[in-house]
Amino acid sequence: MARLVYLARHGETEWNRAGRWQGKTDIPLSDVGRAQAHGLKERLGALGITSVHASDLGRARETAEIVAATLGLLPVIEDARLRERGFGCFEGLTRAECEHHHPEAWASYLADRRSTPPDAEPQAEVVARMVAALTDIAAGVPDGGAALAVSHGGAIRSFVHAVTGQTPPPLDNGALFVARFDDGAFVSVEPG
Repeated sequence: MARLVYLARHGETEWNRAGRWQGKTDIPLSDVGRAQAHGLKERLGALGITSVHASDLGRARETAEIVAATLGLLPVIEDARLRERGFGCFEGLTRAECEHHHPEAWASYLADRRSTPPDAEPQAEVVARMVAALTDIAAGVPDGGAALAVSHGGAIRSFVHAVTGQTPPPLDNGALFVARFDDGAFVSVEPG
């Protein structure tokens, strides 16, 4: 019987609002992000979730804790493999600042989003760790059950592409997907 893993992007941070690349930089939720997390818990309340997992970065962990508290599923299980891709020299910068300070790396990234900015994590590593983490989470869910994993926009998009061959557009904070795990592998991922 299939198992479901709901994938949620964390709530908004001040850097999200300012258009700054966060990557693995640990930026906390804003008040808007906390409100988005409370909205997310309303969407997830009746889905039979039995465990809540999160990236170890504060913005994802706090989002997960808000949801888990409502579902009576504390503590949240942290997993560093659910982290956002490290974006190296782009972290902390806006797109315009990336173009100004790192024009060659920025042009290369725009030409192929899988390219690796200096000091960034290679895309293949992001995919490998996300698939491994989510497979482990799914394997721990009872047949017919569901889990929630709170992660990050780029990491979730990488996972969706790995399973479906399609890359969704940039995700809103609080975006939700549902991944179906059956017979030892993910067979689909759809917006939740």
